[in-house]
Amino acid sequence: MVVVVLLFGEEDTIDVQASQTAPSPPIVSVVKVSAAPATTQLSAYAEVNPLWDAELRSAISGRIIAVHDAALAGAKVVDGDPLFSIEKAPYESAVAAAEMELEEAKLALLRAQNNVTVARRQFERDGTEPPTELALRLPQLIIAEKSVAAARSRLSAAQSELSDTDVIAPFSGFVTRRFASLGQTVAPGDALVHISDNRQFELVAEFSQDDWSLLKHPISNTYAKLLHRNGEPLGQARVRHGGGFLDQDTRQVRVFLDITKPDERILAGDFLQVQITGRTIADTFTLPESALTRAGHVWLVGDDDQLQRVTPEILFRSEGTITVLAPEAVGTWRVAKTPLASFLPGQRVTSQLDEG
Repeated sequence: MVVVVLLFGEEDTIDVQASQTAPSPPIVSVVKVSAAPATTQLSAYAEVNPLWDAELRSAISGRIIAVHDAALAGAKVVDGDPLFSIEKAPYESAVAAAEMELEEAKLALLRAQNNVTVARRQFERDGTEPPTELALRLPQLIIAEKSVAAARSRLSAAQSELSDTDVIAPFSGFVTRRFASLGQTVAPGDALVHISDNRQFELVAEFSQDDWSLLKHPISNTYAKLLHRNGEPLGQARVRHGGGFLDQDTRQVRVFLDITKPDERILAGDFLQVQITGRTIADTFTLPESALTRAGHVWLVGDDDQLQRVTPEILFRSEGTITVLAPEAVGTWRVAKTPLASFLPGQRVTSQLDEG
């Protein structure tokens, strides 16, 4: 007997309906900007360096007999504060010997002058002319005069070495490191202490050649604003000099600045933002920095809400904005404040004017 089994299945079906509705244009926040004059504000970061920074070395040889408190690491010193004392006896002896030598030279000069006077009178009494300068003993007088001058120089050198036994601070600042200790014998050139100025600082800011062209020239003796990394103002710095050559490594123009009365928050080794006001440019647009894409483009929204991509000439950046050169005969721009990566030229969008 044959059994036939018939299986009947029903296919699942899905109703597919074509939609004729196009996706709505993306909503874009638009900023309206007008062409206007703008004063350039150029900024760069620069390291704060002490104007005077020296490693003091011994000018003489001898044993250190005193190390003053001002020579200890971390001490704040004032110009003229004593740092070290080196034994004086050998140098006091040298000064005494030089003084004696000078007095002997002066005595020899008096004798030479007297001999010349006697010789002149003798020839005057005889009514004759001296045949040579030697007859008047003039060469001996010249030697005696030069001996006095040499003795004075040796005395001055001896006194200078005696004064070098007291090592004093050449400028105000902080002792960052001490190299010599009490009882140590030092020789000329041995390091004693390192001092960094804390009253006068200098900075070196670097600008591109394009930025350099936006400054008012000459810039010497103008002033720049100083800002902390967090934007906090820290006073001003005077431009000492700028331009004239390019940095060999960066090919940037270097500007040298001085800080003569620093804010107490300015410390050597810190990095500060330097802002210099440049010249005024007639026709510019100032846009929010968010309007610039990573590729350097700006998206404009036309009156018909269609997108247009432009690559502006950026003049400078300042506090979240960019200032670009306005094209000729263009008075206003409608700019996409936050452009999307999916933007395409000619694409239609829904614009919303940002009043902020």
